Amino acid sequence: MTPSGQDLLDRMAGALARRRVRVIDLTQTLSHSFPSIVLPPEFDQSAPFRSEPISRYDADGPDWYWNNFSCGEHTGTHFDAPIHWITGRDDPRGATDSIEPSRLIAPACVVDCEAETAKDADFLLTRDHLLAWERDHGRIEKGSWLLMRTGWSKRSDATLYQNFDETGLHTPGPDLSAVRFLVDERQVIGFGSETIGTDAGQAAHFSPPYPCHSLMHGAGRFGLQCLTGLELLPPKGALLITPPLKILRGSGSPLRVLALVEAAD
Repeated sequence: MTPSGQDLLDRMAGALARRRVRVIDLTQTLSHSFPSIVLPPEFDQSAPFRSEPISRYDADGPDWYWNNFSCGEHTGTHFDAPIHWITGRDDPRGATDSIEPSRLIAPACVVDCEAETAKDADFLLTRDHLLAWERDHGRIEKGSWLLMRTGWSKRSDATLYQNFDETGLHTPGPDLSAVRFLVDERQVIGFGSETIGTDAGQAAHFSPPYPCHSLMHGAGRFGLQCLTGLELLPPKGALLITPPLKILRGSGSPLRVLALVEAAD
């Protein structure tokens, strides 16, 4: 390591030790009560999170406590790898075990849509919204996460969080123009949301269907779902740490998303 590289890491460690950098947890607690994504009934479904004790300082293991757990890869706060979608299936570095590790730490831009989604659960983030955000906060840099803040994580009731009716799921997300802008013109590393999916709840009816999944993963980009605490982040300036579990040919996994932000004076 070069002296300058060592100095950089020393300064980062010192800033963390002096609490000049805040570490913010953007992760929902993974439990059996957290709602899972529900697909139309003609498709197979993801298994919900389940946990059972192996031992808890008892006859099955007197000095240790541990559990077995099981769940689908896309459960709780989770990461979408490119191979999750058909458009990314041929990506040679598109599985959770083959993604370049340096891509799992990246800056974040946070677009506040909470007022709009409070009025309209089907609110769509557009290219025009993103351009307006850039006029206030500067350009969305290449390699950044774009996080859509909606306040959805404040919905503690699972029924309200999923927000189903007879026409399907009603949750906010990006429209096609926003996704194309982020992928082609700004080359973001991925898109993150507070809802169960990166696409809007009604995105099955878009053309093409599920544009965030289709275009992001087809371009080798990532997704984050079921985030929380986005109101604690600045519009720009946070650094996200997002490593999924290193599952062989994994399409995604639950993870703990951490954001580093400069502490206020």
